Amino acid sequence: MAKRRKVSNPLALAVLAELGAEPMHPYEMGRRLKEHGKDRNIKYNRSSLYMVVEQLRKAGFVAERETVRDTQRPERTVYAPTPEGQAELLDWMREWLAEPQEEYPAFGVALCLLVVLPTEESAALLSRRLEALDVRIDASRALLRKAVETDVHPMFVVEEEYALALLEAERRYTENLVTQLGDPEFNRTLEEFMRSLE
Repeated sequence: MAKRRKVSNPLALAVLAELGAEPMHPYEMGRRLKEHGKDRNIKYNRSSLYMVVEQLRKAGFVAERETVRDTQRPERTVYAPTPEGQAELLDWMREWLAEPQEEYPAFGVALCLLVVLPTEESAALLSRRLEALDVRIDASRALLRKAVETDVHPMFVVEEEYALALLEAERRYTENLVTQLGDPEFNRTLEEFMRSLE
């Protein structure tokens, strides 16, 4: 069972990890997350990043290290993890790696409500999804090929390998569902079932 955390936003986990590498200000954290491609897995914007840092500070997981003054830029506060923050990072990582979490992706929501659309329309829309998935799969494979060509250690692209595996699994599932929706026998039994509910 997932622990109840003082700050539970996944962005907070990323912030603790970035600060574990070295103290920095939120603007620098955002730049590094984007530079390292972590923004593909962690949703954030500038204001949410500052908000999460403040939540972590209030929870005692990060502390102000110094304020940097630069004549060309506004004053920036550099943060570092506290011992409690480092412990939270490690505990949170261990939990999320070891225990499957309940997630509620939009596609799962659409699938659980699929009966509101006619099966022909659903099949057509899912066929469009297959095309979009193919584009994403190609992009993911290209990114992984580039990582191999530039000698990036596999540990630094594990999240992309996972994303590709999910995309490929979703593609297989969607293709099977489109086939099923196009089967006259499937549609006949669906209509009978729907009538029995009336």
